[in-house]
Amino acid sequence: MSRRAAVLGHPISHSKSPALHAAAYAKLGVDIEYSAIDVTVDRLPSFMDSIRGDDTWCGLSVTMPLKSAMVEEVDEVRGAGAHLGVINTVVFEHDAGRLLRVGYNTDVAGIVESVRYAGVAAAPHAAILGGGGTSAAAVAAMHELGARHVDVFVRDAGRAGDAQAAATAVGISLAVRPLTEAATSVAGTDLVISTFPPRAADSLAAELAALPGTGAGVLLDVAYDPWPSRLAEVWQGHGGVVVPGLEMLMYQAAEQIRRFSGCDVDAAVIDVMCDSVGLPRRVF
Repeated sequence: MSRRAAVLGHPISHSKSPALHAAAYAKLGVDIEYSAIDVTVDRLPSFMDSIRGDDTWCGLSVTMPLKSAMVEEVDEVRGAGAHLGVINTVVFEHDAGRLLRVGYNTDVAGIVESVRYAGVAAAPHAAILGGGGTSAAAVAAMHELGARHVDVFVRDAGRAGDAQAAATAVGISLAVRPLTEAATSVAGTDLVISTFPPRAADSLAAELAALPGTGAGVLLDVAYDPWPSRLAEVWQGHGGVVVPGLEMLMYQAAEQIRRFSGCDVDAAVIDVMCDSVGLPRRVF
């Protein structure tokens, strides 16, 4: 029987997840049909009700703005998602005749893997741009990488709740700072993760461009369309290393694919995933 999986979000037409998942399932030889479905926060409960009891579903990828709202729609949250209150993955699991919807957060692993390969320093001096759902995973990833403190730069301090809750959950010191201070503060930082949507960091990029090159560290910009972002171009121009958001997406998708299919995701599968979205494979 063919199984089904999908990525949910709004908007969703730009998503690269269908290409990544389809390439992996073809390589693995498993019959999983993966699609993209536009779902708003308001429509999420009705959508989840509509697929309740349909045992053809094996998993859901969850993107913005649904990562916090989905927590209320699952039966259980495991792993990092349970501490963060933010999930990007739902796995349909059979348990004693019941179909459970189990939430996970694979963004943390996606961030850690992508920046480790970029050579980020141990216990990095760290900063995050933006305070939404993805920032929670970024905080947890900073903790895994050994950072003891992280600065979070936001336009509105009242919207940094996800990042603050994550810091409390994992036990890392966090300071919420205004975005107006970001340019001069992050220019020499070891690791910066931008969780802003596409083009939202363009004004910050312009401020950075006006500063002298400072031997910047590693920037992970989770926005990947259009690419390179203006922020990535300026960062690289200042001598820094840029990790595209597409690489993070690929590593978090690999963990989803493992959970949805029950198959190992080896180097050969990673290769076809990279090829499906034009992502160069790193050589180590």
